[in-house]
Amino acid sequence: MSKTAIIDVGGGYRAIFGAGVFDYCADHDLSFDHCYGVSAGSANLASFMAHQPGRTYRFYTQYAFRKEYASSRNFMRERNFVDLDYVYGTLSNHDGEDPMDFEAFERNPSDLTVVACNALDGSTKYFGKQDVSRDDYDIFKASSAVPVACEPYVIDGVPYFDGGICDPVPVQKAFDDGCDKVVLVLTRLKDVPRKQHKDVLPARILRRSYPQAAELLLNRYRRYNDEVDKAKEYERDGRVLIVAPDDLCGLDTLSKNYEGLGRMYRKGYAMAPAIEEFIRG
Repeated sequence: MSKTAIIDVGGGYRAIFGAGVFDYCADHDLSFDHCYGVSAGSANLASFMAHQPGRTYRFYTQYAFRKEYASSRNFMRERNFVDLDYVYGTLSNHDGEDPMDFEAFERNPSDLTVVACNALDGSTKYFGKQDVSRDDYDIFKASSAVPVACEPYVIDGVPYFDGGICDPVPVQKAFDDGCDKVVLVLTRLKDVPRKQHKDVLPARILRRSYPQAAELLLNRYRRYNDEVDKAKEYERDGRVLIVAPDDLCGLDTLSKNYEGLGRMYRKGYAMAPAIEEFIRG
């Protein structure tokens, strides 16, 4: 029997596309042997593995508009545009406003890999399900710490940045782990290469404190494009299914609007039926 995997690459507010994909999967009892999450994609997977459809949709469309969640005020006070402790702690802990069902998450037999970048040496860190415990969702914070917009998130004395700067599309990682079929959820247009220009200034700022991470950020576009190209090769061989939006609906990593969020979510849900045929075929 083939071992299936799903990868959600995140993408800030664009990652609501993945929320739609996973809500379809939940509604149709689709599961995967191994789930891989990068940045906001890891949070999508957490709710999916906890069997809480609709939860991430609420985060994107309700809580994300609060100043406590993401705001210039946050950045001025704490150097974190997105308050990761608010998102994955205040809201998500057992006594929070919208707690993750940790017991259901723990019971889920699927494996989990969350990608983060060591801010000091630029190495890739793959966290696992064993690194998550009740009210300790630090690996999702680490994977989601967008360079410059956020300070690196520290775990066991090591600062981490967003996993998207070191292994943005971990398809090869999934195959190296023994998976046979991989569903890849992108939040950019499938056939439009990523450009470098938006990373140049942040990389220059980051270089003062974290030169290794800055170099990765500067070349993230190349790594992303190469990994998507590799995924397309696997797709031609029938080993990968790429699910990607046909329009970004006016969303970007840290910019959003109500209408665009709703449209992007619906696109994810509408495109997800192809997954069922792929993994069961």
